[in-house]
Amino acid sequence: MNLPKFVLADNAQFPDDLFVIHLDYPRFIINLANDEVEIFDDVDDEDQAELEAEMEALIQQAGEFYDAEMEDFE
Repeated sequence: MNLPKFVLADNAQFPDDLFVIHLDYPRFIINLANDEVEIFDDVDDEDQAELEAEMEALIQQAGEFYDAEMEDFE
């Protein structure tokens, strides 16, 4: 099954928060209300530097995904 790269999520227990979930490696969730990121995949120490550089770009893409999704609702 092909999954989308990003999905939006919300939760009634966190009514002021909105989440974007990245489904490719490295899988993570970002809370757009406070920019907290939780990575789901284990990362080796040797991959840490590469991951940090990639995460910066992915977090930016997550924000762009959210903006594009919100434009569709207008």
